[in-house]
Amino acid sequence: MSAKLYQVQIDNIFEGPMDLLVHLIKKNELDIYDIPIALITEQYLQYIEWMKALNVEFAGDFLVMAATLAQIKSRMLLPVHADEEGQEDEDPRMELTRPLLEYLQMKSAAEQLIERNLLGERTFTRNPDRDEFLTSSDDEFVRIGLFELIDAFQKILERIPGDHRVDLTAEEISVKDKISQIADILEAKGSITFTELFSDNPDKREVIVTFLAILEMVKLSLIRVVQNLNTGIIRMFYI
Repeated sequence: MSAKLYQVQIDNIFEGPMDLLVHLIKKNELDIYDIPIALITEQYLQYIEWMKALNVEFAGDFLVMAATLAQIKSRMLLPVHADEEGQEDEDPRMELTRPLLEYLQMKSAAEQLIERNLLGERTFTRNPDRDEFLTSSDDEFVRIGLFELIDAFQKILERIPGDHRVDLTAEEISVKDKISQIADILEAKGSITFTELFSDNPDKREVIVTFLAILEMVKLSLIRVVQNLNTGIIRMFYI
């Protein structure tokens, strides 16, 4: 199957552009009331470019948000004016902060509503060969989405010397075969970390095919991907 024709839809992995903004704010440990728009805009566009390079379909809302960020960035460059009462114009970033706060409140409420259904989600059978993942009974795990996977994917690519540009259109890939291979591993081991899926010296084709296979398996609800909050290790389980 040609990579140019193969696309992975990500609607089953995360909700939308707000999730990307939240991810960037958490990743950079930013104050939501003092967002560095230039930095966030640059990183937001980088993630969009990564999704395009990986042939991952995304909704037009992402482009709308990118345009909004660019507009706020340009307004931040304009001089601040005061009205007749001496009050300065509202910080343009509030156009982003307000909906972000509302989104976080709604997301928190939704998570609390389904918490009962998630009891036991963070409990897994200890494998003596996987103690680096489950180090204590206090370990906590969270489900992760596309952006955390992209971060992990980028770290794998950094191990590959030379040109890091990703070009999927020039070669054939077999995502179906990689899905079958991952399934066999999970059948044998029960779970596996993200990094264990790659050889010591992976090439770009191997990394990209593996990444696309993971996204497709998540989309098909075949696997659950979680991250250990203490160690940062990403692990995959059969659902």
